[in-house]
Amino acid sequence: MYGPQSMLDTDLYKLTMQQAVCQLYPTVKARYAFINRGGTPFPPGFSRELRKHIREMRGLRLTPEERDFLSERCPYLSPVYLDFLAGYRFDPQEVEVRQYQGKLSISIEGFWYRSILWEVPLLALISELYFEMTGEKNNALPEDKLREINLKKARFFKENAITFVDFGTRRRFSYLNHKRVVSDLTTAGSYFAGTSNVHLAHLFDLKPIGTQAHEWFQFHAAKYGFHMANSMAMGRWIDVYKGDLGTALTDTFGTENFFHAFDLLYAKIYDGIRQDSGDPLKFVDQAVEHYRKLGINPMSKTIIFSDSLDLERVKVIHHKCKGIVKDSYGIGTFLTNDVGVKPLNMVIKMVACQPFKDSTKWVPAVKISDDAGKYTGDRAMIELARKTLYP
Repeated sequence: MYGPQSMLDTDLYKLTMQQAVCQLYPTVKARYAFINRGGTPFPPGFSRELRKHIREMRGLRLTPEERDFLSERCPYLSPVYLDFLAGYRFDPQEVEVRQYQGKLSISIEGFWYRSILWEVPLLALISELYFEMTGEKNNALPEDKLREINLKKARFFKENAITFVDFGTRRRFSYLNHKRVVSDLTTAGSYFAGTSNVHLAHLFDLKPIGTQAHEWFQFHAAKYGFHMANSMAMGRWIDVYKGDLGTALTDTFGTENFFHAFDLLYAKIYDGIRQDSGDPLKFVDQAVEHYRKLGINPMSKTIIFSDSLDLERVKVIHHKCKGIVKDSYGIGTFLTNDVGVKPLNMVIKMVACQPFKDSTKWVPAVKISDDAGKYTGDRAMIELARKTLYP
């Protein structure tokens, strides 16, 4: 098995955002770019092989069994959306792949409701193909050792009574290793709450987990301006999901700016928030203080941590949260690419969109985050965002 194995071999937040885009913004176009944060050189012929696998993704389609699973386990996905997803096919013409020596360039462009599904399976494909073509796959640890590593992690979470979720699709070592990880964690204990990968959730009868990603907030900044981005993004999400999928992502334009918008209404409606950059311990203090200031008991809310986690980091954060706020952990590369090779450090991000009806003007879409290393998008627009929000 190689590459994406199913239409659902993706993260849940791509489906939940796709439904929201179909409902609210069906005429918007989006542009995405591949960002090689680690500067990893790609081997000769990589782009040619990648294009071949991208073309093969045209054959992916939602099966009746998968549709039944979504209908049962994801009741917030409407029958109308499931009809749409059943008819959806990847269009390789939306993806342009180029390579100059070791540098890989990828651009994705099309209607947002269509192009939104490329990011996760494409990153997973790039990662797996890289290890295949470089021969790095041969340096992976043997299966019995990998199982031992997986079970050791599961024991850590069980012994410390810490809830965690697999968030590792995008930079996994391989599909087969990802499947092995989820199988081992499912077998090992009750503190494994589920996976963001909808296909594997289906295979192992788990809860698929996810809400929205940075692009949801990036788009609303392009359409409504930086000061209104967080408020509009959270409000329109509620328009679609009516209180379901209630975890808000906090760092697209910096945590400080997020809490300005996270007023009593949103703080009550949303079950919790997700921390994905910056100092997690400082974030706990900020979140707890904010909830208390609004008269909300922080222990009634959950913080999901998802930024470059390992066991030691999780242990420190959990100790900080204990007794003051509920905590959970979305763990990615550390689960699905801890096999003895160096994982790729890469993302695909929305970099521009056409947010206005009857306008072909592309507006840069940016992310400034709480870590300068995670800033993405047009440099001039990033600087404008910083000056606007943090004068």
